[in-house]
Amino acid sequence: MTAHRIDTHHHHYPKVYLDKIDDVLRRTTHAFYPRLIKWQPRQAIEAMDKDGVAVAVLSIGTPSVWLGEPKSSRALARECNDATAKMQADHKGRFGHFATIPLPDVAGSLREIEYLYDTLKADGIALATNYDDQYPGEEAFAPVFDELNRRKAVVYFHPTAASFAFNRVKDIPPPTMEFPFDTTRAIASLMFSGTLTRCPDIRWIFSHGGGALPMLAGRIVGLARNRPELAARVPDGVTAALKKLYYDVVGVSGRGAFAALKDIADPSHLLFGTDFPFWSPYETIAALDGFSLPAAELAAIERGNALALLPGLKN
Repeated sequence: MTAHRIDTHHHHYPKVYLDKIDDVLRRTTHAFYPRLIKWQPRQAIEAMDKDGVAVAVLSIGTPSVWLGEPKSSRALARECNDATAKMQADHKGRFGHFATIPLPDVAGSLREIEYLYDTLKADGIALATNYDDQYPGEEAFAPVFDELNRRKAVVYFHPTAASFAFNRVKDIPPPTMEFPFDTTRAIASLMFSGTLTRCPDIRWIFSHGGGALPMLAGRIVGLARNRPELAARVPDGVTAALKKLYYDVVGVSGRGAFAALKDIADPSHLLFGTDFPFWSPYETIAALDGFSLPAAELAAIERGNALALLPGLKN
């Protein structure tokens, strides 16, 4: 198969990361845990080659690198980012890098952003949808987003679950239902805090089709319509703000879900992703094939839209 796809949602698990977050990873990934701790770069390359993925953008997923205090978290972020840079160097042209920063440590994050852009030349920044139950629109995080706006950064969000959302429904792990809602909370936080308006040069990517957002968009529009103080923070309107965001299509496998996403998204802002190693690339490929999209639209989702956003990924 000719490799042409660009995967913007692809996780890696360097040893320095696994050594520090093993217990949390075990609790948050459940049945996937044995697969994750055996991760090796060659497995990613093999999966990419099998399913025609030319480039995958690496990102550290949940639970990210925050270890509860700044010093160790800063060190882990740096170790993970350097390990990713080495993986890129070892496999020229096959990997991009959405780098990690040690939020909610703002000072440490600003320091790491400088290193990531000025030294490692990262493609963007990967963030979690909340940190210690603080959502990205919080005033405390404003200096980080202001700096990312100055750098015209691509900022990719991966969901996690807030502490209050764990074990709320017996036997249902957080990724199944809570992750989509946390993505929606993060988007609403950025929108109604005014961060999206204040930082117009950030390109924002949200996982899994924006989570529950497509189904709740009408309610969010209605909220702004009935709350003038919130509407003032989104001066171009909620619908226009949502169309400026990018969304990967991982897990958007049903026709109804895909139609709902297309209803809120700009067609040029839909991105191919796989969620590897949780799922094989074939899962997303099969879902898109099932929608019988026009060839040009499919090509844009699988490659063209990502290249327009991240031209450095062309191999």
